[in-house]
Amino acid sequence: MRPTRLLATLALTGLAATGLAACSGADDPRPTIVVSTNILGDVIGELVGDQAQVMTLMKPNADPHSFEISAQEAATLRDADLLVSNGLGLEEGLQQHLDAAAADDVPMFVAGDAIEVLDYSEGDAEGMPDSHFWTDPARMIDVVDAIAPVLADIDGIDPEALDATVDEYRDELQALDAEMTEAFAAIPDDRRALVTNHHVFGYLAERFDFDIVGAVIPGGTTLAAPSASDLADLVDAIEETGVPAIFAESSSPDRLVQALASEADVQVEVIELFTESLTGADEGAPDYLTMMRVNTERITTGLTP
Repeated sequence: MRPTRLLATLALTGLAATGLAACSGADDPRPTIVVSTNILGDVIGELVGDQAQVMTLMKPNADPHSFEISAQEAATLRDADLLVSNGLGLEEGLQQHLDAAAADDVPMFVAGDAIEVLDYSEGDAEGMPDSHFWTDPARMIDVVDAIAPVLADIDGIDPEALDATVDEYRDELQALDAEMTEAFAAIPDDRRALVTNHHVFGYLAERFDFDIVGAVIPGGTTLAAPSASDLADLVDAIEETGVPAIFAESSSPDRLVQALASEADVQVEVIELFTESLTGADEGAPDYLTMMRVNTERITTGLTP
């Protein structure tokens, strides 16, 4: 186990641990797993339970493309028994720290390496890997299957106990996938179209047979900005397809989506989804399974006559 000299300072840095095991002091004998995003942090916490300290760097309601960490938090990466990240270019504000940890030979697991990756099909990011794989629960199962043996090899984690929690959580992911399949099947073919803040639903669209009409920000990151021609093209697409709803992400301002809805010559409802970040405990999406179920219900309601 790597030295944990910094654990005593973490409570002072505001390090987020969304529903996860909190730092309990430098004398805590458990291994330390540092996770970049709160979605993955929740999943890892479900798998290891109280066998490890799971510390999530990304706070609730943050944007994974732009969140940053303090120097003290960055130092914790070099002391982790395992560093878990999303990869595929998602953690833009964190990448320098992930690269530094890799250079220091910190044990790392990159979730994007465990899945079949899709590429963006349009916008500035066309041809680049899409990082939003978690919108497809089947790919999250792939991540769980890939990280399970990595977790089992960490000193201090009981492989048999881990096997039990992995099997239980895998069953929950399979149940989620079945629920989403059934719910989305009720949406008519001519309404299976999605418009969002930016391209976040490529994996969901492939898995559950949706069309991506477009995105207000035509790329893979919320740090990009749409041009006037981008918005005009999207208005035309909305008018041609007659989509009844467009979806705004909770981690991104929805002003552009609201403005777009007012420009389209149709009645378009703007519906908030939880797509790139979990929320606080009482804010609607405190864990991955809840987030996916809430989004499924909202998409189905918004697109069903």
